[in-house]
Formats: sequence, structure tokens, C-alpha cells
Amino acid sequence: MGIDVLLGLLGGLALFLYGMQMTSSGLEAAAGDKMKSVLERLTANRFMGVLVGAVITAVIQSSSATTVMVVGFVNAGMMTLNQAVWIIMGANIGTTITGILVSLDMGAVAPLFAFVGVVLMVFVKKQKVQHIGQILAGLGVLFIGMDMMSSAMSPLRESETFIRLVSNFSNPVVGILVGAAFTAVIQSSAAAVGIVQTLAAARVIPFSSAAFVLFGTNIGTCITALLASAGTNRNAKRATLIHLLFNVIGTALFTALILVLPITELIEATFQAPKAQIAAMHTSFNIGTTLLLLPLGNYLAKLAVRILPDRAEPVSEQGEGTMHLAYLTPVPPSGKEGGLGVSAIVVDQLRHELNRMLSMARDNVAESFQAVLARDMAQLEAVEEQEEYIDFLNKEISRYVSHLISIETNEQGSAVVSSFFAISGNIERIGDHADNLAGYTRLLVGKNVSFSETAQGEIRAMRDISLEAISALLNHQAGQPDWLVDVAQLEQRIDDMTAQFRRGQLERMRRGTCSEEACILYAELLTDFERIGDHVLNIAQELTKVQTHL
Repeated sequence: MGIDVLLGLLGGLALFLYGMQMTSSGLEAAAGDKMKSVLERLTANRFMGVLVGAVITAVIQSSSATTVMVVGFVNAGMMTLNQAVWIIMGANIGTTITGILVSLDMGAVAPLFAFVGVVLMVFVKKQKVQHIGQILAGLGVLFIGMDMMSSAMSPLRESETFIRLVSNFSNPVVGILVGAAFTAVIQSSAAAVGIVQTLAAARVIPFSSAAFVLFGTNIGTCITALLASAGTNRNAKRATLIHLLFNVIGTALFTALILVLPITELIEATFQAPKAQIAAMHTSFNIGTTLLLLPLGNYLAKLAVRILPDRAEPVSEQGEGTMHLAYLTPVPPSGKEGGLGVSAIVVDQLRHELNRMLSMARDNVAESFQAVLARDMAQLEAVEEQEEYIDFLNKEISRYVSHLISIETNEQGSAVVSSFFAISGNIERIGDHADNLAGYTRLLVGKNVSFSETAQGEIRAMRDISLEAISALLNHQAGQPDWLVDVAQLEQRIDDMTAQFRRGQLERMRRGTCSEEACILYAELLTDFERIGDHVLNIAQELTKVQTHL
């Protein structure tokens, strides 16, 4: 293989992959939220599940992204394993759309697609039009890359070395392994199928051998979901296993059929263009496997449970007694996974994790006021320990959100994730003020200071309205406009109460009924109380923003 051929092949491959990435990103940005919403509202109907999985995958051009979403929804308890089966089957049908598009052989008009797309992206300010431009430009670049690869590989038809290498693909096992390995590396079965179509179109690989490589690409695409299932619960891992079983069973079945029936000859006789032949085989594989396994979907789920049975995890793995994320999988150091799948599954998980963190902060506020009233050092220590947990959650959630912001291509999705980041920070600040409040207990005990009955009554009133305000954030109506008005009124009551109690304190100071140490501590306590109200209102405003974007 000469250097010119190699450079042409690599350049064409780069354009092809980049064009596919542009198209997928544009489609996700234009319709990602709708796709997520449809998937979340899936019913248990198997036919509807297959249809939804196929449509979503056809739109976002990635069965891997759909499967990753499914794994995340199963992990969050938002989807049952049986529902996941139908979505995964549909995803395998939807992924054939790319091969069909490529088979249309639009290389002649590809530059026009790219030009129109770039014009829309650069000169039109309307964001939706820019997304359409990105889709068109991506398709143009994709087809230009395919033409470039096809031209670069044409001389290989005369290379005896390459012909001997490719002839090994006629061995089913070798062809399947090559297809699986290549797809696992580039993590895109659609791209792998496109490359197989290019090889076939350049006449450097016969259709009979390309079919086995094609089957292998269906197995290799499972690698993305396998990576996404790392650290998830048992059911999520089973969803990934179902995806793998589907493609392994389909590969075994179609390999056997090709060896005993003239399927390749029939397709070659029906479709003259090599790209169309590959697309036809790919479509037949996925639709045929789905039709075969559709009646057996529940048994497929049971098989996954049998292969990965429930097990009693050690306490340390469950995180009991240690600081841990209950709903989110910690972001791995590599941070390489991303895309629609990750950003789609995490919204509800983040909401659950933030509600858990907020509940801890509310408990700490209650404990801190009680520690001051009772001058209880044991309660102070409990608050300080819980505060460390809240800080831990804020750090982990912030890392997660920072990662999501870097991969989210949809503007509304980015806005939601940014609001979650702000909410986490405000909850952490509520925890800090609770810690400050509890810390006054150490000074009260150390200096043998006590508050008057009047001051203690006011502290109880502060505690009650603080807890009422924080609890409102956990209300199921959180984010609605009327709800925000109610929270704002609670925050105003906190401000009014703070001003009223400060006036009362000044009056007690004038009468000489308040000691110097007690007055200083009470003034600090009022400041923390008022700040809690401010952060509650901040959180409520961010939750309202989230609601408008979902």
C-alpha cells in the first residue's frame, strides 16, 4: 500500500467520521429533548417500544446512544428490564438508516450539501436553522469522505497482498472478529457499515465476505453500552447484556443461513450496486433478528437475569455507612464517555441526588437550631459530620455537571445542567450556614452563655420557617410559577422576621437584659438565618428555569 493510498484512505476516513459526528450532533441539538421525552414516557407495549427505539435511533443515527440511554434509565429505575428489551430491538432496526442513506450514492451532490450547510451555519443567526445547516454540512462532509476513501482504495484491487488479506474475510469467524474489533475501536456501527460499503463499492472485498464483517459490526457496537454500564446496578448491566445477546444470536443465525442458503446470491441479483447490497443485508439482519426474537423478548430478559443473577453486595460496595452517590455513577477519570445517551439519562438522576442532598441540608438546619437551643455538643458533632457529607455530594455533583456541560450539545439541555450546578452550590451554602449555627453551641457552652426565653422563642420561630421554606423546595410542584410565588413569600417572611428580631434585640440591649456575648452570637445567628432564606429563593428560581426547559 503506497503512501498516497494510505493518506487518501486516512483523510477520507477522517472526513467520513467527522461528517457523521456533525450530523448526529446537529440532529441531537435539533430534536434531542423530544427524543429523550418520548423514550422516558415509553409504555410496556412491545410493538410501541420497538417503534420508538427504531425512530429515535434513526433520528440520532446511533444505536449506541439509544442503548446507553436505556442502560441509564434502567439504572435509575425509570424503565423496567422488559421495556428495555423492546427499545434495544428497535434501536437495531433504526441504525440501518445510515447504511440506506449511504447506499443512495449522493457523492455528486455532496459538495452542494456541504456548501448549503456551511452557509446556514455561518450566515443565519436563528439557532434552529443553524442546526439544520449542521446536519446538511455533516451529510456533505460524510459523502465527500466516502468518495475520497473509495478513490483511495481503488488501486488496492490490483494489490495481491491486500487481496490475500481480504480473502481471509471469507472465513466467517475471521470476518466477524474483524468487524467487531473495528467497530469497537471507532465505537460506531453506522460508521463501520459505511466503511464496509465503501470497500465493497471499490470492489476490494466481495459481498460474500463483506457480509460476515457486517455481522461483526453489530457485535462491536455493544462496546459503547458495555462501557456505559460500568458502575451501574445489576439491572442496567442486564440491559447491556440483552443488547449483546441480540446481536450475537442474530450473527449466529444469519451466518448459518448464509452458509446453507443462497441469501447473498439473492441479494446480489436484486440489488446491483454494492452499497445497496450491504444496506440490504444490514437491514435484513436487524429486522429478521427482531422478528425472530420479538415473541421471545421476555425470555431474553429472563436469560439475562439467569446469566447475571442477583447477588448480595458487600456493605462497602453499597456505600452504607460511607459517603457515596446514591443515584449517580461517579465520573471516571478518563471522562471519555458522553453524547446524547449520558446527557439524557442524567437529568432525573441529578434531580434525585440533589433532593437527597437538600434533605440532608434540611435535617442539618433542624439539628443546628436544636443544638443551639439545647446547648448540645453531641448534636453539634452530628451536624459537622453531616456537613462533610453535604460537601462531598456538592463536589461529586459539581464534577458530574462540569462533565455534562462539556458534552451537552443541546442549548436547553445545557441550561438545565447549568441550573443543577447552581442548585448544588446553593444547597452546599445552606449546609454551611447550618454548620455555622451549630458552631455557636461550642461558644455558648465554652463561655457559659445562654439565651433569654424571648430569644429562644424567636430561635424556634426561625427554625420552623426555615424548615418550611426548605421543605417547599422538595414539593412535587417545585418549578411551577405559582409555587415560586409561594417560596418568594416565605423568603420575604424570613427577611421581615430578621428585621423584626434585630429591632427586638436592640431593645433588649437598651434595657440591659441581653449580655454582650449573647448579643454578638444572636446577631451572627440572625445573619445565618437570613442567608438560608436567600439560598432557598435562589434554588427555587433555578428549579423554575429547569421546569421551563423540560
